[in-house]
Amino acid sequence: MPNIESAVKRVRTAEKSTAQNNVQKSSMRTAMKKFEKASETGEGNLESLYNEAAKAIDMAAAKGLIHKNKAARDKARLSKKLAK
Repeated sequence: MPNIESAVKRVRTAEKSTAQNNVQKSSMRTAMKKFEKASETGEGNLESLYNEAAKAIDMAAAKGLIHKNKAARDKARLSKKLAK
């Protein structure tokens, strides 16, 4: 544990941001899995599930949680499944 006050605050801040980043990444993965499951079973509104997943991917890329090329790759894979 750091002794300097600013370093202590930095540790607290880092913990908060790490927790928030994990929530955002998890929700992105969940949205992708929901879409993939619905596309396999053919149930649900695929268009709206795709939009939710794409939005979650874009938000994660905008915040730097994932690389922009990974975001593009994931969205391309989802759109390919949507087209089938």
